[in-house]
Amino acid sequence: MVRTQISVTEDQMQRLRPEARRRGIPIAAVVRDAVDRVVPGGATSRQAAFERALLAVGRFDSGTGDVAARHDEIAGETEW
Repeated sequence: MVRTQISVTEDQMQRLRPEARRRGIPIAAVVRDAVDRVVPGGATSRQAAFERALLAVGRFDSGTGDVAARHDEIAGETEW
């Protein structure tokens, strides 16, 4: 990894700190993730995309509580 120093505005830092805390990662990791999102194509962009996808796991609730048990029935209700 290459070390660098950047300057951010007070507002940006106020947004970075809680995001890093929410995700349980260092501020530097939030910045790296943002770079991968804005400047795609780097060697780590595939890994970053995978890690972002993993963050979605378990974050949503259907409210029904039985989707796993009724997935065939529910999928049949959807018209493609």
